[in-house]
Amino acid sequence: MAGLPVCVLGLGLIGGSVLRAVAAKGRETFGFNRSFLGARAARDDGFTATTDLDEALSWADRHGALIVLAVPMPAVAPLLEQVSLAAPRCPMTDVISVKGPVLEAVRAAGLLDRYVGGHPMAGTAHSGWTAGTADLFAGAPWVVSVDDHVDPVVWTAVMELAMDCGSVVVPARSDEHDAAAASISHLPHIFAEVMALEAGEVPLAFALAAGSFRDGTRVAATAPDLVRAMCEANAEELLPALDRALRVLERTRDSLQRHRSVAELVEAGHGARVRFESFGRPDIDNVVVGEGRWREALAAAGRAGGVIRSALPGPDSR
Repeated sequence: MAGLPVCVLGLGLIGGSVLRAVAAKGRETFGFNRSFLGARAARDDGFTATTDLDEALSWADRHGALIVLAVPMPAVAPLLEQVSLAAPRCPMTDVISVKGPVLEAVRAAGLLDRYVGGHPMAGTAHSGWTAGTADLFAGAPWVVSVDDHVDPVVWTAVMELAMDCGSVVVPARSDEHDAAAASISHLPHIFAEVMALEAGEVPLAFALAAGSFRDGTRVAATAPDLVRAMCEANAEELLPALDRALRVLERTRDSLQRHRSVAELVEAGHGARVRFESFGRPDIDNVVVGEGRWREALAAAGRAGGVIRSALPGPDSR
């Protein structure tokens, strides 16, 4: 399935960047966007795009294309209904920031055997076709799911898609991805909103705000409906992450009130950040896709920080 045509459903920041990146690699591409303005902007930039979902799925079916779901979580189920009717044989992935809910929606649509989840860990606070770039994913981790149902041929196609976009591949199970995403993506969105809101209540704050405020609240500039979609879809994992964070904040408040000290939090947080800066990403190069317990081996390697930088061999490559 190397070099499959790609049909991207949703041409916002992420989907539009996927379309640009794989087209730059010489793949055939077709895009769908519900918004007329987004589809027209893509066409104006030289890409084939439509607001007619049936047209896009018909193209995908004829070309045996890899379908990429690039829409907010609330739009997934109705989109899958159309895919199941018009292009049920096509391999499929997604670029949505939660994996468990997408997996269940795909299962409900009867498309599980053709689906492998994905999530590029890249983005900006901007949205829409005009925000995208072909190099958005360069060097970024791209999660490719290794759940129990995953077909090795479809998995290889999704791995190659991520690499054609310039990413390194991190294999992970969907549930483990969602727990990690709650801590490193969705919780920071919540904190950014809180910090922006708090500053807005202090008259002089915006006048004094500089680098630390801009960095800490950058993602609060993201469109609210997109933040809601990702955080609410991952509520099962975000709630315990919030509970842990609130306990830390309560201890810190108590320490500051009683002892005028935030030492425990600052030292622990600094130490965690230092560990992140020195976190190694060894190459995963000793797994043959489709052989033995390959899914378990890849999940364990990803859990340990490993990444795939060049395509892994499959059963037919030896």
